[in-house]
Amino acid sequence: MTSLGNPAVRLLAARSLRSHRKAWAAVFAAVAVTTALLGALALAAGSAGLGHARVERYAAAAVVVAGDQEVRWTTKPWGSEPTTVTAGLTERVRVPSAAVDVVRAVPGVRAAVPDHTFVVREQGADGSPDRRVYTGRSWEAARLAPYRLVDGREPRRADEVVTGAGAGPGAGARAGDTSGVRVGDVVAGRKVVGLADGPAALYVTAAEARKLAGHAGAADAVGVLARPGVPVDTLHARVRAALDRAGLEDTASGRPLRALTGDGRGGAEHLAAPPARMELLQLLAAVSGTLVLVAALVLASLVAQALQQRAAERELLLSVGAAPRQIRAAAGREVTRVAGLAALLGAVAAVPVFLGLWSALRGRTGVVPEGLELPVPPWLFAAVLVAAGVVVGITRLVALSATRKPGRPGKGGVRKVVGIVLLLLGTGSAGAAGLQGGEAAAAAAGAATVTLVAGCAVLGPWIAGAAMKVLDRPFRRLGGAPGRLTAAGAGAHSRRLGAALVPVVLVTSFALVQLSAGTTMERAADAQARAATTADLSLSGTTAERVRKLPGVDTATDVLRSTVVLARTEAGSPRLDRLPVLGVDAAGLAGTLDPGVVAGDLAGLARPGTVAVGAAMADSLDAKPGSTVELRLGDGVRKRLRVVAVYERSLALGEFLLPKAELAPHMSDPYPARVLAATERGSSASPVTPEQVTLPGAELNGIVSAAIVSAIGGLTLLSVLSTLTLIGAGRRGEHRLLGQVGASAGQLRRMLGLEAGFLTVTGLIVGAVVGALPLTAFAWSLTGGLPYLPPEQAALIAGTVVVTVVAGVFLPAWRQRA
Repeated sequence: MTSLGNPAVRLLAARSLRSHRKAWAAVFAAVAVTTALLGALALAAGSAGLGHARVERYAAAAVVVAGDQEVRWTTKPWGSEPTTVTAGLTERVRVPSAAVDVVRAVPGVRAAVPDHTFVVREQGADGSPDRRVYTGRSWEAARLAPYRLVDGREPRRADEVVTGAGAGPGAGARAGDTSGVRVGDVVAGRKVVGLADGPAALYVTAAEARKLAGHAGAADAVGVLARPGVPVDTLHARVRAALDRAGLEDTASGRPLRALTGDGRGGAEHLAAPPARMELLQLLAAVSGTLVLVAALVLASLVAQALQQRAAERELLLSVGAAPRQIRAAAGREVTRVAGLAALLGAVAAVPVFLGLWSALRGRTGVVPEGLELPVPPWLFAAVLVAAGVVVGITRLVALSATRKPGRPGKGGVRKVVGIVLLLLGTGSAGAAGLQGGEAAAAAAGAATVTLVAGCAVLGPWIAGAAMKVLDRPFRRLGGAPGRLTAAGAGAHSRRLGAALVPVVLVTSFALVQLSAGTTMERAADAQARAATTADLSLSGTTAERVRKLPGVDTATDVLRSTVVLARTEAGSPRLDRLPVLGVDAAGLAGTLDPGVVAGDLAGLARPGTVAVGAAMADSLDAKPGSTVELRLGDGVRKRLRVVAVYERSLALGEFLLPKAELAPHMSDPYPARVLAATERGSSASPVTPEQVTLPGAELNGIVSAAIVSAIGGLTLLSVLSTLTLIGAGRRGEHRLLGQVGASAGQLRRMLGLEAGFLTVTGLIVGAVVGALPLTAFAWSLTGGLPYLPPEQAALIAGTVVVTVVAGVFLPAWRQRA
């Protein structure tokens, strides 16, 4: 028996697989579940990678000339080559009007149509808040879709409009009707002269569209219609060359204009779609990494326990001449057969899991940004096979590690050193989380949790032994014969006890971190929002100027919502953060919004070129009143702003507050998200919803994270149940022997109960410590307080662990009696 590939290896694997089917059932289930989850994530990542903004308004245009909706920053990290990072922009980057004439002169161009869009708000009666909002454009640009007239004629004068299907002024209207509409802040009576197909929209003359868009010398985009027979690729190359020769740049960041074709044209329509797609990809990558780490810990524990149960069989094979390499090869072949079949089953299950997740996302209005297409071509489903191969590879690697040097115990000293190093690294990562903020703190806390759990897995036997030493005397004195049996068994089988303890620690710490991190941030942000919002009235669909004219209103401020991009380095590496910001009226903040100023004065926001900064961000940027910070506004324009105040309620209001006049010119729709007002009496008829920013893609990330975290939590619970069941199945001989030497069934049940109690209490305590260390650092860094977990969620974690552990301990014994 000298060859790894000889029939003896195959015979050993086949016989062992048949003899230990129950032992491999736990591994089979874990591999199947892991493959289903990883396969679903692979499909989701593939769909997001193929995703694009839907092409609607520019469907008939062969090429669309648009501004660059990405901001780039190049810097040189420590000791490496220059690195460029990018971030998507959510506000419109416009095209200079000169581009129209340049493109029109390109051979093969039938027409170059500038698109000027504006927001139409249908005003309510007597100046009440607006009732409906939709898009306005020139009728000339309607040919880019194309949208056609179904009744009436095109607009020819400034007071004439064509309405799209479902638009407020034209809903059910006929040519000749007159409806009062408000464009921006101007109210006018406009005569409906035609009805068009397509979405709800209002179409005016080209001259009126340029006027109402309010961006002289610029257009949102230029749609290029091709002459018959001119290929798109040829036309695109000609347009690109003409733009380069003209040296035209966008109106914001001064970057060269983009010439878009195919699915890329949709990015000029739906600005939020490309950034959301990138955020979804980053989220899926982070969750996949967490899943792989958790799966490796789970599979390592289960495979090691399955192989450990046949230690006597392995020693017998060695004694009769089997080579260690043959035993390892047989175990590897056995594991591969189990994992291969389970992975195929999991790959099949991954498809409905993925379809269910995507259906849930599409079924929730507003979760997926408007216009984001997430295609699922048939060939993409091959990704589940790749995921299956990865899981089988992980299982084979952990099996190789578990069968290292069969017949010889692992070097305990080396294992202790590795475990201690992992615990020190985890503690250091937790400390790093306490010194950082935002995503960096969250990433450091997550790394600390995984590293600490891995350290506990390596040190499992010693942790279990130390815990048992504490409980040894109480068990022996107060537990009677069952207590002495429990203490003796724990002392003799610390490795087995450690293997049972690891998944309990894993599920406890994982659930604690995932649940508490979100609730801690939400609680702190809600408290800050309630304290910051001091207004008596909150209105939408109107402006502060209109609200100030209402009886009893003392002061009011517009609240504009946009984003900025902050360039900074982290550990020497460049990064661009897209952050939500608010634009406010400095004169209207008194009695409406209190950011909690700790330095400076918000009155300074009345001057242009100023900004107020959140305290945590100010510390990170070393900013204070009088210093300057550089931001890229929503359309990519770079601004150096002078800091006039530092405030503490940044979790609710965002990291920056800007003057409305500074922010509005760089917004696609510079209209207030809502108006906060203070009345003379200082009271309101109904509570005012607290003002609070929302991180970009927060709802989308929340749903995906909740679904995947729940699934990973289920996997860890399966690990707890499977590990304990597997250990219990291997102890049947031990239980029979105890029964033969006089132990009663009641004593055995009490012994098992004490073991279950020991595993539950120790696992919950160690898991809580492992989770609390990075959580405390994370919470202190971001909120200045301690982590928070609602009592009902804490009870749910503890109750789930108790039920799972009790089931895992008692189920094998119950089956044995049955």
